[in-house]
Amino acid sequence: MISFPHPGRPLASAYAGSRFADWVSVPNVFEALAYVATQQPAHIAVSALAGGAAGAPRRDVTYPQLRDGVARAANALRRLGVERGDVVAYLLPSLLETQYVLWGAETAGIAFPVNPLLNAEEIAALARAAGVKVLVAPGPGLPGGLWGKAQQVRALAPGITTLAALGGCGDAAGPGEVDFLAAWQAAPDRLEFDDRAGLDTPAAIFHTGGTTGMPKLVVHTHGNQLAAAYGGAAAIEAGPADTMANGLPMFHVAATIFAGLSMLMAGARVLLLAPSGFRDPELVQRFWQIVEDEGATIVGGVPTALAAVVALPPGPDCDLSRIRVNVSGASSTPRAVAQDMERLTSRPLHEIYGMTECAGVICVDPASGPRVLGSAGLPIPFCEVQVRALDAQGRPDAVCPRGMPGVLVVRGPNVSPGYRNPAHNTDLFTPDGWLVTGDLGYVDTDGRVFIRGRAKDLIIRGGHNIDPAVIEECLARHPVVTAAAAVGMPDTYAGEVPVAYVTLRADAGLSVPGEAELLDFAAQHIGEPPAAPRRVFITRELPLTAVGKVHKPTLRNDAARRHFLEVLQGTPLARLEVDDHAQQGRTVRMALESCLDEPLRVRSAVHESLRGYDITIAWEEDAGAPPVAL
Repeated sequence: MISFPHPGRPLASAYAGSRFADWVSVPNVFEALAYVATQQPAHIAVSALAGGAAGAPRRDVTYPQLRDGVARAANALRRLGVERGDVVAYLLPSLLETQYVLWGAETAGIAFPVNPLLNAEEIAALARAAGVKVLVAPGPGLPGGLWGKAQQVRALAPGITTLAALGGCGDAAGPGEVDFLAAWQAAPDRLEFDDRAGLDTPAAIFHTGGTTGMPKLVVHTHGNQLAAAYGGAAAIEAGPADTMANGLPMFHVAATIFAGLSMLMAGARVLLLAPSGFRDPELVQRFWQIVEDEGATIVGGVPTALAAVVALPPGPDCDLSRIRVNVSGASSTPRAVAQDMERLTSRPLHEIYGMTECAGVICVDPASGPRVLGSAGLPIPFCEVQVRALDAQGRPDAVCPRGMPGVLVVRGPNVSPGYRNPAHNTDLFTPDGWLVTGDLGYVDTDGRVFIRGRAKDLIIRGGHNIDPAVIEECLARHPVVTAAAAVGMPDTYAGEVPVAYVTLRADAGLSVPGEAELLDFAAQHIGEPPAAPRRVFITRELPLTAVGKVHKPTLRNDAARRHFLEVLQGTPLARLEVDDHAQQGRTVRMALESCLDEPLRVRSAVHESLRGYDITIAWEEDAGAPPVAL
């Protein structure tokens, strides 16, 4: 195993006066895996369940087998023409082979995990932006239809020279299509090239969950990943006795670094719960039984996944005594979900705060310390977090004193050198070299970090800054509400006013509240009157990103659409849509009913009704069906 401080030692004192290289002397991810293999020659590194159903088969690999499999993958990619600096993308579910492809691509070149749920055009745009040379996807004989999508991507991204099928591409392999599993099996299990990566060598590219335009492509060096993984493992005190239940998608940084590489550096076992992770309904249904059967000691996920599994509590005979710690990340965990996890497992839930630009880990609520509900914890070793006030132009300026809120900035070996496209690095770093997270929060007197939301998610009502978390945490305390999200709705007087979207318990029965009851509940429990929501919309589900975060741009657009429909009530509209981008501003797209005698007069009246808003109006001639409201 990599060297860790003695469990229970405060992290700050354990690493005082030392450097990252004092604790992790390996130069790259492959050498870290190889080192652990020498220390844990008989220990299982990765287990992969074929699905969430009862009796689903499981495959295991030991640490030496993982090392050798990664070496084979790296050699196979080199034989396919991949050189240092070339990009290898993959569209893969959570399979054992995905581990070989990921770490093998980092060893041979640069790995690029891509969300396979994106459409072919979006993936091709990412591939062109990243300069992808090889694309790995499940072969045509495997379910999911990803091979056909991969072929479409290649046609749209001419830079892809090779399409590699995991599982075989059959007899109909076209030009440039290869059987990656056959190439992997034919490759030696010791690296056959000498240009090894160093700490500053690019290891991977991850696309962010961007909300405006195309996602940005974040570059990770080997040092970034090792520092983030080491810090996460040290804070959670992972070791060979641990099994990490990993149900996150393998294109996301949390699945690969904290729930993957962190555990591997600690000599623990990574348990891949199902190829589709928490999207597998049988996995969610049997989650607690799987945790018991597999002896998982570290259990966690994003808040929406945890909300799903706590809604299906374990049976009375389910033994969860091996769970050592619960973890949650990607967004703030609703207090009710955290309390349910702790009640069901009798173990604390510790928050993890990270972002793709910091290799997924910035802070962890330490396993050895007292759990502080609502805190993102302490910065991981060798990482620093500051809170800075914003100047008149909205840029981070002076450092805030402890307890004062501001925007968080970060520096340390886990911080990315920037984006693949240097033009995207504008305003990413402060003039003195700190990465600007865009998150609002504060640091208390003990050094604990508290996140209060994204700066761009602030609701500004007549100059009054409203933290949406205040509204969300209040409504989440209602006994029937399962999730809440607050956004701003346009308003000519105040600029915008807060509104909320909530989902309700399926078993609420006759106790289902109406909007009036929820508004009254919020008004009674929110201390600052301007933050009380003007409307509460009850919806069946909240829009989520691929990793389970609430997608607030969708809600902002819906809130704006609802408002403009009210303002234009009685206008013969065939369609009204809102497209809100931070860079281009808010656009309202409308089409009038085609049977109108005086369309110019009606358009003029619409412009007059909306002239008090900072919007662009775009008229469309076709009068298609109106969009379905949330």
